[in-house]
Amino acid sequence: MMRIAKSVTFDAAHFLSLDSDERPYARMHGHSFRLTVELEGEPDPVTGWVEDFGDINDALSGIHEQLDHRLLNEIEGLSMPTLENICLWVAGKLQPRFAGLARVVVERPSNGEACTYTIKP
Repeated sequence: MMRIAKSVTFDAAHFLSLDSDERPYARMHGHSFRLTVELEGEPDPVTGWVEDFGDINDALSGIHEQLDHRLLNEIEGLSMPTLENICLWVAGKLQPRFAGLARVVVERPSNGEACTYTIKP
């Protein structure tokens, strides 16, 4: 079994209205994010690929277009755009296309925060 990975970055704004509007994250603010997806499988005997990176790139380009320089709260399914919910949203977009999707990681490198959603341990 092999695992391959592809990463993209995007910049986006969001706000999190939870228990108090006095917390800093309740105000609209932005982050630079890194999204990494991992796919698992056996290499195809003809191509030698677990998955065609061109296909992965196409899928991630579509996700990038939906997220980059956007207010995440306005995206359907991301009204509460926590790292956890972004992971689940991305996985929901990719799972129908890639049966071998194993992990989705969303990071905010500038503050050292990340969330990992493991589909296949």
